[in-house]
Amino acid sequence: MTPDELLDRLVDFAARIGKLVDALPDTRLGRHVAGQIVRSGTSPAPNYAEACAAESRADFVHKLKIVLKELRETNVWLLIIIRADLLRESRVAKLTNECQQLSNIFGKSIVTTKGLKPKREN
Repeated sequence: MTPDELLDRLVDFAARIGKLVDALPDTRLGRHVAGQIVRSGTSPAPNYAEACAAESRADFVHKLKIVLKELRETNVWLLIIIRADLLRESRVAKLTNECQQLSNIFGKSIVTTKGLKPKREN
């Protein structure tokens, strides 16, 4: 997957999170969860865009870790939505799956990037 394709996938994920937020009930818990998941679920895309412009390998890894952290947080909010019966599990299942897939991609990317040896300058 190219960086542009991955960014596009993250943007789609953010848009789907936005639609999910709009479907949450207008209750105290619904509004709280909506505010939290809209932040964590839409931030991976711009954070990944920042990572693509990183100034060093260490900066790149740091920014990827932020993307992963936000995806993990989003996954927990999705679980809360299901367990609190805010939305049907069937409404959230595909989004939860995508969140887990993206988390796996970024987790592997972090491990791979950290394992690369620095290039020597001539």
